[in-house]
Amino acid sequence: MSSTQPEQNHIPTSKVQRATKFIGTGAKVGGNYIKHYAKKMVNPSLSKEELHTSNAEDIYASLSELKGSALKVAQMMSMDKNILPQAYQDKFTMAQYSAPPLSYPLVVRTFQKSFGKAPEALFDTFTTSAVNAASIGQVHKATKNGKTFAVKVQYPGVADSVTSDLRMVKPFAHRLLNMNEKEISHYMEEVEEKLLEETDYKLEVKRSTEISQACSQIPHLNFPVYYPELSSERIITMDWLEGDHLKEWLETNPSQEARNQIGQALWDFYHHQVHNLKQVHADPHPGNFIVQEKETLGVIDFGCVKEIPEDFYRGYFSLLKKNAHLNEAELNQIFFQLDFLSDLDSPAEQAYFKGVFKEMISLLGRPFHSETFDFADDAYFNQIYALGDRVARDKMFRQSRQARGSRHGLFVNRTYFGLYSLLNQLRAQINTTKPDWLK
Repeated sequence: MSSTQPEQNHIPTSKVQRATKFIGTGAKVGGNYIKHYAKKMVNPSLSKEELHTSNAEDIYASLSELKGSALKVAQMMSMDKNILPQAYQDKFTMAQYSAPPLSYPLVVRTFQKSFGKAPEALFDTFTTSAVNAASIGQVHKATKNGKTFAVKVQYPGVADSVTSDLRMVKPFAHRLLNMNEKEISHYMEEVEEKLLEETDYKLEVKRSTEISQACSQIPHLNFPVYYPELSSERIITMDWLEGDHLKEWLETNPSQEARNQIGQALWDFYHHQVHNLKQVHADPHPGNFIVQEKETLGVIDFGCVKEIPEDFYRGYFSLLKKNAHLNEAELNQIFFQLDFLSDLDSPAEQAYFKGVFKEMISLLGRPFHSETFDFADDAYFNQIYALGDRVARDKMFRQSRQARGSRHGLFVNRTYFGLYSLLNQLRAQINTTKPDWLK
């Protein structure tokens, strides 16, 4: 799928340049609010839709130019349908596989730094325009000795700007997510760690090879072969997999049987990683998967991998068991272990947060509570979004004195909600396999 976005000839890479861009965007957003409230004085019934649209366009335009961590955070937020107004979801979703691409001279410069050669010296052919562009890097199509490759090239300055970018994006996240400062700081540490890993392309090649080999026995899955000798810290070369992104494939109106087969491959892929490997492809957005012939699912990106500690795994999934026979003391122990509750909580706070998290866990665990689950059930997803919206607005939650939930839960939760969202888009009916101890 070729990118139709205009190419970008320059990326601000210094802290001063990137900070200036953030400040300018903040000024635009502030101006949008002034305009909105001026109009609202004349028309009190005016909704915030126009404001959200203007802000989303300004913020996305800025993040697209900066690329890197800031754009990746926007992509992550677009996957959580209950936390952003629709205008932001629509705009930020573009970061999944349709960001403005980098111009070819900057790509050549990256190759020169990595290999001391231009792409044409390493490959027989190499597309000068990106075929796909996302938040951290873009993909070019190449050939060599009769084989076709996908070559992922990281944007300049991305790895060096992770920490400073996240520090600057916090005010936007605070306003958009309606989270308190402690929560954002708590989760940003985990986000920063994952993003730093995601900019290490040598680590990605290693993990991609290990996980794809470990999952090779799963039916209807396909993985590219990776080529370390044609890869570096900023470039990854892998087999080119032909196929359509999920959105494109769904537009062909596939049969229910085909949807179920792709959905089952997704479920089995995540089941094996979480419960057997204890490390998981933690970036389940549509841009990382393609559908190939015979309803085979190709997995094309392992940039974000979450390793799951054993103690977190046992506590987390113990709560998802159907009719979990946990007495109050055992339940409290797990809630404290997973940082849902704290010694600083008053009895009223403990009662409130236990109730909220029991409700969340019950919803998240529902697909695990039966042999099969129909992810076309929109009522189920509406319950999830309604709960998220209610909690986000709740005064006690917003005024909590500490962050809630283990940092390990951030990407595990994101993985499952992302997986559920993909299965909902597929309208798939799934055999919800699970380990024996979780049945």
